[in-house]
This record gives sequence, C-alpha cells and structure tokens, in this order.
Amino acid sequence: MFEVSIGLGVLISLFFLETFGVAAGGIVVCGYIALYLHEPLTIIVTLVISFLVFGIVKILGMFMFIYGRRRMVISVLLGFIFGWMVRSFGLVGYIPGDQVVHVIGYIIPGLIANSMERQGIVQTLSVMGIAAVVVRLILILVFGGQLIG
Repeated sequence: MFEVSIGLGVLISLFFLETFGVAAGGIVVCGYIALYLHEPLTIIVTLVISFLVFGIVKILGMFMFIYGRRRMVISVLLGFIFGWMVRSFGLVGYIPGDQVVHVIGYIIPGLIANSMERQGIVQTLSVMGIAAVVVRLILILVFGGQLIG
C-alpha cells in the first residue's frame, strides 16, 4: 500500500503541476502525507519543521546567495537534521497523553520548505492538502477502507 500511495502521489502531483502550474510540495510529498492523514499531530510537526527550515533559508538568503540546487540541498539537509532531532529526542512530556510524535519521512520537510520558497506558502499548502486528500480517497476506494491503523 505504501508503494501505491507514493505512485499515486507522483501521478496526482504531476497532474496538479501540469494542470494548475502549482507543485504539491514536491513530487512524492502528497503520497506520504496521504498515509498520515489519520495522524494530524504528525502532519503538524512535519509542517512546523518545514516552516522552521523555510525561515532559516530565508534568513540565510539575506547573507549569502542561495538559489537552485544550493537552496534545495540546504532545505533538505536542514529538514533532515530537524527531523532527526525530533525522532531522537522526541517531544515526550510536551504532548499530552501517550501519543508518539514523529516526522513524516526524512526529506519531506525540506521538500515542503523548498516548495514554499519557490511558489509561496499558501499555494504549496493548499495544493499539497488537496492532493493528499485525493490520494487518500483513491487509496480508500481501491483498498476498501483498510488504511487507518
């Protein structure tokens, strides 16, 4: 099911990119997000890290030339580092209950941050959300609703 979600995510992302000219946060992002729609806290933590990376890259951009591949590599690397920190040190004690908090993927926050930098925050988040819901809906229809759990 994981592979199907990523494959559908690539197709839906490509469709949105070709139809509306707006990327869904990266070509694989909406497939990953679709798998975690039943864990909103995980999505929130991933987006918080994406915004953190976005802010750091904006600040770094004031002092150095960060365009193209450099921006992409810096975004993905920072997203990886912050995601690793959340996984390693966790948010235990900060989140009520017994919820396990983690970040989606290793490069997803960096891809989202890079996309927000390129095309804007609202465009990225709205298309990413719509594409993830479409992927999730297709997965539910194909697999008969056996996704959550």
